[in-house]
Amino acid sequence: MGKKLLIIEDDLDLREGLHFSFAGDGYDVVVTGTKKQGIKEIQKGIYEIVLLDCNLPDGTGFELCKEVRKFSTVPMVMLTARDTEMDEIKALELGVDDYLSKPFSLGVLKARMKRILNDKIENAKIVSADILIDKNSCKVYKRKEEVSLSKLEYKLLMYLMENKNHVLSKEQILSHIWDCDGKYVDHNTLSVNISRLRTKIEDDASLPQNIKTVHGIGYIWKGD
Repeated sequence: MGKKLLIIEDDLDLREGLHFSFAGDGYDVVVTGTKKQGIKEIQKGIYEIVLLDCNLPDGTGFELCKEVRKFSTVPMVMLTARDTEMDEIKALELGVDDYLSKPFSLGVLKARMKRILNDKIENAKIVSADILIDKNSCKVYKRKEEVSLSKLEYKLLMYLMENKNHVLSKEQILSHIWDCDGKYVDHNTLSVNISRLRTKIEDDASLPQNIKTVHGIGYIWKGD
């Protein structure tokens, strides 16, 4: 099965043409023609990229993008008949990944989508020292060997690595990892999970080189 593509376009002829062309390239394509249905589809969290028309019968692509960016980072390319600099700036500021004016070259559109998808793959990897996190598969590797982590350990490791060389207070970590689930925990819970994580990713958990303790404050990922 190819990459899942959502097309939100109210022009039936263009929608069908895009569907036919991208399906022929191996994409798994779903089409819709309204803002409401487009948001509903994106909420499923299954799409790797979205083609979005600026003008929809029940709203604008700008409004859709603003709502979607509250819950999703899915790449979006906006197609519009309104070729103005202000519209392009507005779209990019709202979180659209690229912007093409109609009529557009199908070849250029496909090339830009390919670039966005390739960037997404690269950005889905976090590498530091001998540890690699693949956010697409939610897997962690140490020297190319997979490390088995719990969901909580995975979230903790990713938060630390995403903030490499920045001291994270215990309160920051507790808030980011636990409070988002509405669970109250104390500092001891954090230290226990840090200890478990060290045993899995450090060569010597008693002399950690990656997850360093900053006494009286919290922890820092060095990854030297």
